[in-house]
Amino acid sequence: MSGGVDSSVVALMLQQQGHDVVGVFMRNGVAGKSAQEKSCCSASDARDASVVADRLGIPFYAVDYAQEFARLMDHFAAEYRAGRTPNPCVLCNQDLKFGHLFQLADDVGAEMVATGHYAVQRDGELHLAADADKDQTYYLFGVDRKALSRTLFPLGGMTKAEVRKVASEASLVTAEKAESMDICFVTSGDYRDVVRTRGGAGKSGKFLDAAGKVLGEHGGLDGFTVGQRKGLPALGTPHYVAAIAPDSGSVTLVPREGLKKKIMFVDGVHWLVDAPESGVPLTSDVKVRARHEPVQATVIPDGKKARVEFSEPVDAITPGQAAVFYRGTQVLGGGWIDGSA
Repeated sequence: MSGGVDSSVVALMLQQQGHDVVGVFMRNGVAGKSAQEKSCCSASDARDASVVADRLGIPFYAVDYAQEFARLMDHFAAEYRAGRTPNPCVLCNQDLKFGHLFQLADDVGAEMVATGHYAVQRDGELHLAADADKDQTYYLFGVDRKALSRTLFPLGGMTKAEVRKVASEASLVTAEKAESMDICFVTSGDYRDVVRTRGGAGKSGKFLDAAGKVLGEHGGLDGFTVGQRKGLPALGTPHYVAAIAPDSGSVTLVPREGLKKKIMFVDGVHWLVDAPESGVPLTSDVKVRARHEPVQATVIPDGKKARVEFSEPVDAITPGQAAVFYRGTQVLGGGWIDGSA
């Protein structure tokens, strides 16, 4: 229970279905330094989750995962310094919510773990949620298959409006609570604050064009991601970040058309189906960002790596982000973008 409306409604629905429900809040150990700084795992969120649990009459525990979140934050900062753009929400789901939380479930004798994710688990398979605008399967590709088979996603067939209606009719304190869209440990609203307090801004260097001509200088790699337009030198026409070189500190800028690539390289591939044989191509629809419209592609697996050949060019394939493979509504698996060509 995160203190938001989604997990509050999940607890309510499961209780109404006759389950014995235990609420768990995951503390990340991060607190804002001012009233303007906030975290979705904040003290106020813990209070809201506790109030909902009390309203439902279910046990409630706030569990300290500060050390685990600290390792996640260190990885986040290191990735930016390495010229990559991390996706900590995927790792949080993989390692914490569907890792440590399942260990806790075993400790208390719970048969299943339920979350407020908008997704569908059917016979051990992961499928798209009914509400395409809220679907969160992109963030779940790394979940262990055994854990997935023990997971309930009660909101998978609902819209956000329907969820809020259920919460309102039950007079839950979270019914009209605004959604948190930020990374939970970025309390200031600027991810660079996390990077700079956990090892520095990354190497400074030069802006280059595709031919290697110097276009200007920058103060650190942490300020850039592939596909970015804001915060770049004025060049007369729109330019975008196309590549980041951690060794030299250079950031390559190109016009929009220079972002388009048809080949992507993926590492750390994890399958939610039986792993295909290395070298045997499979057809899949592939997302390279959470809000990316999937593009048909041929995925050629090679152990924990894969080469992805798109049917049409894709903009801003960003190292460090997740690439997720779909077939129809089913999530086949995914991995981490390592480069493109």
